[in-house]
Amino acid sequence: MLRSLICVFVGHVDHGKTSILDQIRGTKVTAQEAGAITQHISCTKLVPEKLQKICKNLKDQVKIPGLLFLDTPGHEAFTTLRKRGGNLADVAILVIDINEGLKPQTIEAIEILKHYKTPFIIAANKIDTLSQFRKTELDSLLENINQQSQDFTNLLDTKVYELVGKLAEHGFNAERFDRVEDYTKQIAIVPTSAKFGLGIPELLMIISGLAQKFLEKKLEIDKNIEGKAIILEKKDTEGLGKTIDIILYDGRIKENDTIVIGNTGEPIVTKIKAMFEEDKKLIPIKEAEAAIALKISAPNLDHAIVGMPVRVANKNLEETKEEVQKEIEEVLIEADNEGIIIKADTIGSLEALTKLLKEKNILIKKALIGDVTKNDLANASAEENPLFKVILAFNVKPIETKEVKIIHSDVIYKVVEDIEKFQETESKRLEEEQLGNLIKPFKLQVLKNCIFHISHPAIVGVEVLAGKLKSNTKITKDGSNLTEVKEIQLDGKNVKEAEKGKQVAISLPNITAGRQVKELDILYSNIPESDFRKLKEFKSYLNPAEVEILRELASLKRKTNATWGV
Repeated sequence: MLRSLICVFVGHVDHGKTSILDQIRGTKVTAQEAGAITQHISCTKLVPEKLQKICKNLKDQVKIPGLLFLDTPGHEAFTTLRKRGGNLADVAILVIDINEGLKPQTIEAIEILKHYKTPFIIAANKIDTLSQFRKTELDSLLENINQQSQDFTNLLDTKVYELVGKLAEHGFNAERFDRVEDYTKQIAIVPTSAKFGLGIPELLMIISGLAQKFLEKKLEIDKNIEGKAIILEKKDTEGLGKTIDIILYDGRIKENDTIVIGNTGEPIVTKIKAMFEEDKKLIPIKEAEAAIALKISAPNLDHAIVGMPVRVANKNLEETKEEVQKEIEEVLIEADNEGIIIKADTIGSLEALTKLLKEKNILIKKALIGDVTKNDLANASAEENPLFKVILAFNVKPIETKEVKIIHSDVIYKVVEDIEKFQETESKRLEEEQLGNLIKPFKLQVLKNCIFHISHPAIVGVEVLAGKLKSNTKITKDGSNLTEVKEIQLDGKNVKEAEKGKQVAISLPNITAGRQVKELDILYSNIPESDFRKLKEFKSYLNPAEVEILRELASLKRKTNATWGV
């Protein structure tokens, strides 16, 4: 049999995710949320009859048993919904304010969608805020657009194609939904107005159409197997105590079932006391089939962690416990020998954050779930490298300390951005502190047809191949002292230094161009032996290209002095 399609709304805060969902379910949740930003995960089940009613032009019979929509705060849209082999969400609706375009959290969502290879469509929301928009009584989005002024339709096209261009920068081929030629190769952009309900039927038609055409195999389940679920939230519920909200995505679950909940230590084994459909009225039910959102009341839920797998285990308890722990181990983080400590709210958050940090080549010594503890402080402060005396607290409670740097945020991209800035700034400070006035490694090549003055002084054009060229620095070609770079000129202006890739003119006293220095010659900074030893000692502050220059320079010097720099 087929289960309901699981669809998540993702995008930047306040771009209208919940407002679109309000239109679908006929509620006004947005007005009740703090600051009109979603505070908790909510689920909406759209049955085929309701879908048919909203989408009056839906010609094909709806085969799937419904759409299960999740509206989540920020990163939780995907990091919470991680399951073995990928992501729980089948499709996503990326909501973008048509006036604001791609914002930081939009880009974060796009990167996560790309990582999980999740199909998605785009709701280009708030078209009613575009200049000269007029409300009409027409239900059809295209008919509505056709009734607008030419200025409005031109502006709408401009805004849509600005989105198309930005999405292309992230590797996606997008087009307005009515101009899409191939849904397997193009991302559909549906202009919407959550305020007036425009474009909502078109969104739902495209999603249900995609599901039935491309995702039927993925939606196949066996309703008779023991249920498989993911914890979406843990909370205190009046009259019930600690409860967990789950998405059952496969099989069947019943009242009094024994369930196994994954944990970072020993799995939690408990028995379901009561189950409720995820509804404001908390309607009690005895059993349920996938896919559905449920609230579960059971003993021993205090240590349950959001994002962890839940399995029914009436038959093979020990085998199920092993399977659950194996699934968790698959996403446990492979630690480096040294590095920063990261703490996150869920295992999915930990996985997503680790992936982004690894892409930035940031070393991670420990990655753990939960609030920052004194033990974390002790571990971080024990790091020898000051760049690693850092704890990233992502969506968890930090701790007051002066011993280590605590970087705290509930937005993934912000945490990654902040650690990059910190390490860059701290690295420069430490480099200045440790390397001080040492002669730094650089490597130049004399450019062809760029000898501008033969002597008194010789002036030649060079390209900085590596390192940073500085004026008043001695240079060498073969290991012996050649001359010094007296002045540097870039685009006709005197400068003190030039970075890798720059082509500059340099003045070289006491030599003749064409004799001591020729076209295509390679020149190096002539580093004194004492500075060389110091640079070797602190080579962690040098980049790989600078370390390579040290090796090449040592090779030149040791042609005449075998122990130079040793």
